[in-house]
Amino acid sequence: MKLVSVNIGLPRSLKWRGATFETGIFKQPVSGRIALRQTNLDGDRQADLSVHGGTNKAVYGYPTEHYEYWRNELPGVELEWGAFGENFTTSGLLETEVCVGDRYQIGSALIVVTTPRQPCFKLAAKFNRDDMIQRFLHSGRSGYYFSVAQAAERSPPGTSSDFSRGWIRPSRLLRWSISTHRLRRTLTCWKERYECSRCRRAGVHAFRRVWMSPAD
Repeated sequence: MKLVSVNIGLPRSLKWRGATFETGIFKQPVSGRIALRQTNLDGDRQADLSVHGGTNKAVYGYPTEHYEYWRNELPGVELEWGAFGENFTTSGLLETEVCVGDRYQIGSALIVVTTPRQPCFKLAAKFNRDDMIQRFLHSGRSGYYFSVAQAAERSPPGTSSDFSRGWIRPSRLLRWSISTHRLRRTLTCWKERYECSRCRRAGVHAFRRVWMSPAD
């Protein structure tokens, strides 16, 4: 599993359907080393921390494998790494394999999978398509958020205490898939009964606030 691109961006104003709002969905690839903090990457910010960002959604990952699908679905649309607002463009890390609680080490940084993405209207605004949210959800290609268990701070040249592009080394802690069909089953489970035995066994109760949080 490989980290292909690191992408960052600051919030900007976007006008769509007669409304003007701030969004941090526009990301651009960066090269070299960059510091990862508890809530974001250096040079990256989220526009509305009430619904995305923060410690549970510090970094958003999206697989390179999905780009070919979207190029076929959205002909004529230029799709560079970061096009879906992701901070980490990954390879070999699909939603059908990733589990909530999985930990990955990138250099000295340690990140933890917390939740799939629940897209909001800003994704539709970025692509200027009313059907983009429905397309995104139905595709099963949601991507996933990470929290930061161990930050990687900037260091003098020649040291290895902060992270850059490289291979991701997994160490599985919880086996709870965040693929689309299991996400739906989990959300239904929470609505019916917050403390069901299956959720307790999987340790999902620790992620209750994450799963029930609003869309990004």
